Amino acid sequence: MDAPIWDVTVFTKNRERLLAGDIAAKFLAALLSQPRVKALLSDEHFSVDGTLIEAWASMKSFKPKDETDGDGDDNNGSGADANKPAKATARNPERDFHGEKRSNATHASTTDPDARLYKKARGQAAKLCHMGHVTMENRNGLVVDATLTHATGTAEREAALDMVGRMDGRHRITLAADKAYDTADFVAALRDIKVTPHVAQNTANRRSAIDGRTTHHPGYAVSQRIRKRIEEVFGWAKTSGGMRKTRHRGKDRVGWMFTLTATAYNLVRLPKLLTTA
Repeated sequence: MDAPIWDVTVFTKNRERLLAGDIAAKFLAALLSQPRVKALLSDEHFSVDGTLIEAWASMKSFKPKDETDGDGDDNNGSGADANKPAKATARNPERDFHGEKRSNATHASTTDPDARLYKKARGQAAKLCHMGHVTMENRNGLVVDATLTHATGTAEREAALDMVGRMDGRHRITLAADKAYDTADFVAALRDIKVTPHVAQNTANRRSAIDGRTTHHPGYAVSQRIRKRIEEVFGWAKTSGGMRKTRHRGKDRVGWMFTLTATAYNLVRLPKLLTTA
């Protein structure tokens, strides 16, 4: 504890090496493998969810993919003006988006190409963002896995399957999730890998993929109640962890910070849990 802290420039120079070594994920795994911490974790019941993380890029950077950044020579070939330096501007040029159709298929951010234009619910403004995902164990609400993906309509379900697949020595478990995960393909995929889908039923003008085989079990109601604690992880990460709007660019760096923030959430909660254990 008394060792001197390294200078910030040392950390910056070694950041790419830390990224390549996947240090954030290894740090989370090392924390969870501690005997006293491992005793706090459930090995049967888990919850999963995703949240949007606003990218460090403005909407002005979201431009057509085939748009060039040429200087636009307006001097009619005049040699005298061609060598003049460009006049500095005090602020970014104004841009009128009214009536312009923009989508991730035709546009991309020049600031953060990994960011995607996305919104989670109707009536909300679409923003350039990434999507962070967390798997939480249901006994004490600790994060056991975290990952970051592009923000797409299927990213939450795809990330959930990836995180479940990474669990070592896994036996049959339950996985709780909200209505966004109630699709026939996702529920079938969970059952194929011996996971009981405790997914909230979405019956709004459609048939739920979750039937009486699952809902009649008393554990289903328990999972639905406990899964909401995962919002505490996202709330802390965005308010105290600085993840409401990331200060990094690129999926790798943002994902690295998201995993470190999830690990920090566990570290903040562990002293109290270990005291009462």
